[in-house]
Amino acid sequence: MPERFTPKLITTLREGYGLADFRADAIAGLTVAIVALPLAMALGIASGASPDKGLITAVVAGFLISGLGGSRMQVGGPTGAFVVVIFNVIARHGYDGLVLATLFAGVILVVAGYARLGKLIRFVPHPVITGFTAGIAVIIASSQVKDFLGLPLAKAPAEFLPQWQAYLGVIRQWSVPTLLIGLGALGLIVALKKAAPRWPGYLIAVVAASAAVGLLGLPVDTIGSRFPDMPSGLPAPALPAFTLAKAQAVMPSAFTIAFLAGIEALLSAVVADGMAGTKHRPNQELVGQGVANIASSLFGGLPATGAIARTATNIRAGARTPVSGMCHAAFLLLFVLFAGGLMAYVPMAALAAILFMVALGMSEYRRFLRLLRLPGGDRAVLLLTFALTVMVDLTTAIAVGVTLASLLFMMRMSEAVQVEGRSAIQADPDLDDEDVDQRKGLPPGVEVFRIAGPLFFGVAGDLLDTLRNVGQKPRVVILRLRRVPFLDASGAAALDQFVRQAAAGGTRVIISGAQRQPLFVLTRAGLGRRTGRVDYAPDYPAALAMAESAGTEVTGAE
Repeated sequence: MPERFTPKLITTLREGYGLADFRADAIAGLTVAIVALPLAMALGIASGASPDKGLITAVVAGFLISGLGGSRMQVGGPTGAFVVVIFNVIARHGYDGLVLATLFAGVILVVAGYARLGKLIRFVPHPVITGFTAGIAVIIASSQVKDFLGLPLAKAPAEFLPQWQAYLGVIRQWSVPTLLIGLGALGLIVALKKAAPRWPGYLIAVVAASAAVGLLGLPVDTIGSRFPDMPSGLPAPALPAFTLAKAQAVMPSAFTIAFLAGIEALLSAVVADGMAGTKHRPNQELVGQGVANIASSLFGGLPATGAIARTATNIRAGARTPVSGMCHAAFLLLFVLFAGGLMAYVPMAALAAILFMVALGMSEYRRFLRLLRLPGGDRAVLLLTFALTVMVDLTTAIAVGVTLASLLFMMRMSEAVQVEGRSAIQADPDLDDEDVDQRKGLPPGVEVFRIAGPLFFGVAGDLLDTLRNVGQKPRVVILRLRRVPFLDASGAAALDQFVRQAAAGGTRVIISGAQRQPLFVLTRAGLGRRTGRVDYAPDYPAALAMAESAGTEVTGAE
């Protein structure tokens, strides 16, 4: 098997795996399982299924995502990104339709992985991703209002506006005990996040809310009252019911699930790489995600993908290899087998509080607000994708967002091309020919990169890969942007990430020859002259002088 299609588990085991590694992975796995336990139940309910479906998915898919994926630290399971899609598929095609769609999505992901489509994630613009994740966050939060307030609705509509019409019709009949339990759980989660961020806030809130309802005998809806016939343990695997008509009906949903699973898994893997200093294999990650979704469907579970919050928790807890994610699934399995009956006492309002926090995290409201400060085109893509996600559906939002971003890019590229007469050309020391060696006379400990052409969402990933392959960390990196006529939000995000990584390693970044539009976007994105995060030089010779000056300062300090 080519190295790029080798699971990271095998790679890490080849490097050597001892008892100390297993102890660290087991502790990290237990930590993640404590976080994932109430979250999996809440996501199962929010998706229109039941809590046991969420746990089954976390066990089966979570084990295989870690065991077969291309990321060293990835933890998978049900996530908030799927809630809207799953809810709509169940409403239209029943739960058997969702299981079939999940199976097809898994096959699509495996094919995409072996077709080496893992790098296509970089062609989804940053404003589109932020727009639809923020829209999903609003929908998740909106869907939990009924359980948080204890509204007497047998079933609220799935669509956003009809849903709120139904809420407002019965809003005066809200339940005081339910609201108090929800507020108490929400307040406890928030307080623990600030005062004791390492404690399992979700689990503590669920246990406290369950104890309060049981001890005080409060008339509050619980998992047991909502799902009285919920099975315990893992079901036997079985193929989903298949008919040609059903397959044709669910195929569009299968592509949507596969697309979302691929995007979130690869985004989570990138985040893990940034936190742990590793490098994932995107194509193998898609293959692992595909196999995991196929297995989840065979056990009657939900779609699954890499979970950014759980992956981050895994890394912070000291995980070393994919074994930690497999341990997380094993600990969840022990709960399902031996303590599943305790789920019946969990109040629905407490799970609603958890999902409010999930929605807040998904919204990435700070990034959303930053993108609103960028030029009008990126702003339009962000807001349109967000509005379509909330008001129409996710598939339409992504299709329209990517299309609009592509059209805007083509328009901007046509505007960036200029034909100038010979008399308009002026001598510029930063506009040397390609055959001139820019490394000639480069001071020791200084690296230089010249970027030619527009820096947009399609090449931002390539830029980061190139900048990461510097080798030994230099004391100064010069980025020559004189030949970059255009920079968009994703390009700015790539540069921002590079500057952060450079600063963490003690490397100074100098940008030379930046044109007006890239300089404007960098300033709005928090990389302006006044921030002090980067230095600016008018041309390359000036940047070399600044680099030499920095070297003199370091030598003098020593």
